Amino acid sequence: MFYRRLISFAAVLALALTATAASFAAGSTNPTDKRNTKSVQVSEPLNLAILVQDDLISQVGNELGVTRDFIRSLPAGSRVMVGYITTGTLQVRQPFTSDLDKAARSLRIPRSSTSASAYNPYVEVIEALRSFNADWKGKNAILLISDGLDTSRGFDVTSSGHTLDLERAIKQANDRDVAVYSFYAPSVGLTSRSRLAASYGQNSLNRLADDTGGKAFFQGTTGFVTFDAYFERLRQTLNERYAKAS
Repeated sequence: MFYRRLISFAAVLALALTATAASFAAGSTNPTDKRNTKSVQVSEPLNLAILVQDDLISQVGNELGVTRDFIRSLPAGSRVMVGYITTGTLQVRQPFTSDLDKAARSLRIPRSSTSASAYNPYVEVIEALRSFNADWKGKNAILLISDGLDTSRGFDVTSSGHTLDLERAIKQANDRDVAVYSFYAPSVGLTSRSRLAASYGQNSLNRLADDTGGKAFFQGTTGFVTFDAYFERLRQTLNERYAKAS
């Protein structure tokens, strides 16, 4: 039994590291390289829910400016919702609105405290999915800024990328035709202290994105980089997806 568990642990760890390496290659850019690509903009209106995990490290607060810029740069006809995943609830700061400046101004600095830990970001993803209206025109998407780690049922090697609520979030996103994109950032909890926890969280974010038609963005399991390169890649990815759908 011991050796069977050891083999299972090694297999899941290898899968998590493989997913991390793949997404690193796909989403990685030099964070100090501004690339002079400010002309790249999302080409089609978007119904976008931005969800921020409230216990992410304090450096995430420095990314409010670039996140606001992204919201304001969306094309006319877009709708944006802003919510925070905190202590097991979804705090909606701004319901869906076509006033992009109002949505941008609703962003706040994350609390960066374990008292705001969500334990499970995927329940709140499911809650946010209910806010999408089937009659709306345009593409539907969620941008989940999270460490991706689900500890609601313990921290178990067998649950990496396969928790019950992650499976439910994937199913409901597909039922509602909502693609989920994710930016990884460590929380003040496990993922800022444990590479294994970070790899589990990234594995789950990667699975959520892949299985809903979105994309996960992260760079390694330690440290933190700015969101500038992430947003540039997100714009490109959205435009490529529109091109394929047209």
